[in-house]
Amino acid sequence: MISTTQAHPKRSLSLGRWIRPLVAVLVIAFILWRLWTILFVQQVYGAETWVRIGISGLILGGVYAVVALGYTLVYGILFMINFAHGDVMMLGAFAGYFTLEAFDAAGLLNRNLAWSIVCVATAFAAAMLVGMVAAILLERVAYRPLRTAPRLVPLISAIGASLFLENAAQLMFGTARHAYANPNVIGRDAGWVFIVNGKEVLVTYTGALTFVLSILLMIGLLILVKRTKMGKAMRAVAEDKDVAALMGIDVDRVISNSFAISGVLAGAAGVMWGLHIGIIYHYVGFIPGMKAFTAAVLGGIGNVAGAMLGGLVLGVLESLGPAALGVSFQLQDVVAFSILVLVLIFRPTGLLGEVLSEKKM
Repeated sequence: MISTTQAHPKRSLSLGRWIRPLVAVLVIAFILWRLWTILFVQQVYGAETWVRIGISGLILGGVYAVVALGYTLVYGILFMINFAHGDVMMLGAFAGYFTLEAFDAAGLLNRNLAWSIVCVATAFAAAMLVGMVAAILLERVAYRPLRTAPRLVPLISAIGASLFLENAAQLMFGTARHAYANPNVIGRDAGWVFIVNGKEVLVTYTGALTFVLSILLMIGLLILVKRTKMGKAMRAVAEDKDVAALMGIDVDRVISNSFAISGVLAGAAGVMWGLHIGIIYHYVGFIPGMKAFTAAVLGGIGNVAGAMLGGLVLGVLESLGPAALGVSFQLQDVVAFSILVLVLIFRPTGLLGEVLSEKKM
């Protein structure tokens, strides 16, 4: 009897060892088969279409990466997922929207190139400020009182905070979709035209602005974390809060600073989204927020470089996936979240690995 009962766990462990590689082989074989069919057999799309889709993916990936940086920054210090982060992006998008509307009503938005630059810069500044204030208030009200609670409790609080922000935005701004008032110099249909395979490919000014700003914000955060005194304090608190406090570091202030930075990034991402996509509403931050979380997991949660890489990779895969697999482009969200499931199954630590302190490990 004893030998029989002990054999079952070994048998189940042996079976489980084979399941994941088998599923991985089947998934890879299916993807390769679809790629071969679409690219070489059916040849549904020309080279110019693939270039257009790839450019769109890089632009969206830049936005996902900026939002994912906020997720990974908070997770690296508090070891929790701030699911209200996407809604902070939504508030930043509305702050930029109302700022541009005010400039447009005053006749300054398209007065000349200098005024257009000032208007866009002010919209970004307003969005970053609103995002920073919202993130700090979230930390003070929803997370700080629960810092010593079990990990599930702050997670529930984060979901509640997200629902509160979405419903508050619905009451304040209504359910209608709002169109962003872009200056004429960065109209959503204007840009550079390139010839690929004898056909025109448009790279919009808003897309180029979004991608360049996202790269600059990523580099700026990386420098802040690695090279500044604030970054050293953040890394010390992430390693061990108790020891950091004994060394004279104000832990509460460092955590507030981390939320403030994540709010700044979310606010900037909101304006990028509004300028490039053109439509915002009270629910606009939810799906990008979830995809940014997917990007953070894909790159390695808690890993700043991983969040950057994960966002760009997810944006490209989400855009190219439906075309490459021969499915409807309406299934982009399915592709994105399927990537999350596959990553959690086969590479739960992400592409570059999850960054954890020894104490958390």
